[in-house]
Amino acid sequence: MASFRKRGNSWHVQIRRTGFPTLTASFSLKADAVLWAREQEQRIDRRDILPSVTRLDSITLDSLLRRYETAISVRKRGADRESFKIRVLLRSPMAGLPLSKLTSTMIAAYRDQRLATVKPATVRRELALLRHCLEVARREWGIPLSRNPFEGVKLPSVQNARDRRLEHHEQNALGQALKGSRAWYLAPMLELAVETGMRRGELLSLEWKHVDLDARTAILPLTKNGNSRKVPLTTRAATVLSKIPVRGETVFPISPGAFRQAWERLVKTGLKNLLFHDLRHEAVSRFFEMGLSVPEVALISGHRDYRMLFRYTHIRPEDVARKLR
Repeated sequence: MASFRKRGNSWHVQIRRTGFPTLTASFSLKADAVLWAREQEQRIDRRDILPSVTRLDSITLDSLLRRYETAISVRKRGADRESFKIRVLLRSPMAGLPLSKLTSTMIAAYRDQRLATVKPATVRRELALLRHCLEVARREWGIPLSRNPFEGVKLPSVQNARDRRLEHHEQNALGQALKGSRAWYLAPMLELAVETGMRRGELLSLEWKHVDLDARTAILPLTKNGNSRKVPLTTRAATVLSKIPVRGETVFPISPGAFRQAWERLVKTGLKNLLFHDLRHEAVSRFFEMGLSVPEVALISGHRDYRMLFRYTHIRPEDVARKLR
């Protein structure tokens, strides 16, 4: 902020902005002093004037990440997953660096190191979080970064969406594996996933008060895209729900971590390359094979953009061939 003071026949102007060097000048006319001050403040806003290295020396990347977790991540539906990504970033060597030392080269090196151990999609999500954290720090927290250190860093490319379907022989293998599982919730959750197309998080958050077995509907008050959804239930889905004992407010009163561990144990029994989300692909594909229209499938799955459904319609050519004369 600029301050003006008259000394003798001159007007002295001083500009102080947190994180930036103090600027001073003297003019015969106050109008010239005001004009100069306005120009310098605009230069600071454009980052034509670089911030003071001293302030950036005292702020480390890990402090920004922790602030982001408590101020931003906590308000998101996927707060737990985002906290896990932050824990990963905090373990990186660059996390302890002051912002004055953080460069795009270091971020690119982190990207390459992570790509050697995890999938590109995982790295892409971690980097997207880091980029947003740095941008929030610049634009909202008054951190005097002249630019986002992420600029120029290329995100890893991700292959096209999976088109994994549950093969016929896998359905039998899945049934056998479930018989040997001690997790009571696995079998009904998996069957409901295929019957309804619900995501894992939607099934885990489903509450009994939102299930109407007579009307064969289930309400999801808050879904991944932020909207509520009323899901029509198949006869089989309603039957599965009717057989689940009420153990609390939610249909499946278990933590995401407990389910993840049970699922991982299950797929290790011989189900190769099967993700829980593949069951959603399977469900949506089956809806189309039943002859449902695109709007009808979107009503069940919650897709607002009909074009997105084309990546889920993995209809088997063999099934189509049987319909042809």
